[in-house]
This record gives sequence, structure tokens and C-alpha cells, in this order.
Amino acid sequence: MVASKAVLALDVGEKRIGVAVAALSVGLPRPLPTLPRAEESVLLPKLAAIIEEEGVSHLVVGWPRGLSGQSTQQTKSVEQFAEMIKAHFRLPLYLQDEALSSQRAEQELNRRSRPYKRQDIDALAAGYILDDWLMEHTELMHP
Repeated sequence: MVASKAVLALDVGEKRIGVAVAALSVGLPRPLPTLPRAEESVLLPKLAAIIEEEGVSHLVVGWPRGLSGQSTQQTKSVEQFAEMIKAHFRLPLYLQDEALSSQRAEQELNRRSRPYKRQDIDALAAGYILDDWLMEHTELMHP
């Protein structure tokens, strides 16, 4: 396990989970390989390995809502997922508005004029979610 504390962000979709991490001492999100959204017995050990390897002290989950801020079926699904991982890992967990993060990621990847996969969008979206969270929680950043 690394010495510095880190924040892990998850962009939870129906099929995949985009993952990004940032050390609190640096505050720069780094995408990690996307995980398939699988049953708990498969997913939780993979998340546990990332949490251990990266020295994660805080979890951030992208919080999807409708265009008017209303709760949707995806909102409820992500909230249930967040409760499950919070109970399992017992780390502080934050829901972070993920409005347009996937669209921003897709636009960025299109600007690069290189082929990309859906997983690349998910990972970059998780990085955007994490960057937004870090900007709102500067008190946790280490000099």
C-alpha cells in the first residue's frame, strides 16, 4: 500500500464502471482500467485490490440525475450501489454530481482524433467526476 492517501472515483453505468484515482498530496486524477459492473462477489474483491494498492481513504461515486435535477431509475441504482460499497469498505463516501461528464469525455476523445473505446469514455468521465470533487474539497488536499 502506498503511504499517501488517495481518492477513488467511480462512474457507475449499467454495464461498466469507470475508475479514476488521485493522491490527495497531488490532486491530479489518473484513469484506471474500467471494471465490468458485475455481481458483488466479483466486483468487491477487484475494488478492494485497487483501494489497497492505491492507498484510498475516500470514495466518490458519480451521481446521475435527470436534466432538471430529478431522481431517475439510474439515480436509484447508483445510490444503492454507493450504499453497498460504503457498507463494505467503511470509508467516507461522497456522491458527486456527474452532469455531462460522459459527454465531456466523449468530446475530449473526439478532439484527439484517435480511435477509442467505450471504456475510455467511462474512465475519463470518472476522472472528470474526481476533478470536480477535488475542486469542491480542497480542505482535504495535502500541501
